Amino acid sequence: MSRGGEMVYIPDDSDFSSFRDQCESLEGWHCRYNKAGVTVWSQGQEESCTVQKIKTRISCKDVPAETLYDVLHDTSYRKKWDSNMIETYDIGRLTVNADVGYYSWKCPSPLKNRDFVTLRSWLPLGNDYMIINYSVKHPKYPPRKDFVRAVSLQTGYLIKANGDGACILYYLTQVDPRGSLPKWVVNRVSQFVAPKAMKKIYKAGLKYPEWKRRHDPGYKPWVYPEQNTLPSVSLAELSVQHADSLENIDETGLLEDHLSASDHEA
Repeated sequence: MSRGGEMVYIPDDSDFSSFRDQCESLEGWHCRYNKAGVTVWSQGQEESCTVQKIKTRISCKDVPAETLYDVLHDTSYRKKWDSNMIETYDIGRLTVNADVGYYSWKCPSPLKNRDFVTLRSWLPLGNDYMIINYSVKHPKYPPRKDFVRAVSLQTGYLIKANGDGACILYYLTQVDPRGSLPKWVVNRVSQFVAPKAMKKIYKAGLKYPEWKRRHDPGYKPWVYPEQNTLPSVSLAELSVQHADSLENIDETGLLEDHLSASDHEA
């Protein structure tokens, strides 16, 4: 997403418009999965098959768009529904609708766990909502030895109101996971991991109103910027996180050993 590849910047209306178009367009996308209200598409280059764009869509009955928007912002609630998450926290605020944050997640054994530092921006637009991010470097949050630092080239959500008390959720991501991963791992993401993740978000949306009533119901700094107590971060402190400057580990051998061991156990 970074313009020219070098400058860190806060996305503007044209970036959000482009993101929305990518979510809603079918041109150039290949359908990989379509079951039970969840669709997954991919758009990738064969020569670098681990850096694919993946797009998912789910219809969410009985969940208003603004509720799902709150779910995706609320880091306290995320600990309740995102079982893949190890840790997430906000680092600092850039503007009323942009911040910098950290997220780490569990990868299936025997892969090493991954983490990100991203610049995130959001835009409510009538009955629709968008949240987008891309990876940045922050001097106080360098890569850690216990994680592989992955790179979000562009990741985000589009939530579209769909009638009374319902919505459609799109999730679009282009991530370089770093590491020489075999193609079946990438295929598994589109066939299994992505649909499961979308269903989790939908279920989280159904349960959120009751949970929020019991957990600081008036606190929504993503809606009320005056509640935001994060320290300010300057764009000058940040730089674009390029994948080629990070360690690239080869995990194919690990996976093959793991599969071989599983076959023996079976």
